[in-house]
Amino acid sequence: MSFAAFEGSVARDAAPPSAWSGALQALWHDFRGDWHAAHDRAQEDHSAAGSWVHAYLHRKEGDAGNAAYWYARAGRRPPPTGLDLAREREQIARALAEV
Repeated sequence: MSFAAFEGSVARDAAPPSAWSGALQALWHDFRGDWHAAHDRAQEDHSAAGSWVHAYLHRKEGDAGNAAYWYARAGRRPPPTGLDLAREREQIARALAEV
C-alpha cells in the first residue's frame, strides 16, 4: 500500500479497511478526528507499531509520561521537542502504510 492509498481511504471510506493492522486503523481514526476510536484500536494492537501509534496518541493528549512509556514499548525514542503532531502522525502513517 502507499501513503496516498491510506489518505484516499481516510477521505472516502466510512471505516478503515478491516485487513489493515490495528495501528493503521488507529491512525485512520485519528486522521478523521476521532481520538477515542484511535486510542481503542491502538490499545488493542500489541505490536511495536501499535505501541508507536499509542505513544503518539498520548503525546497528542498531552500525557508525556504515558507517551514516553509507549515509545519505549515501541522501541522508539520520543520525537524531538517541538515536532508538530500532524507531522509526526504523517511520518508514522507513511512508515506503516509503505511497509
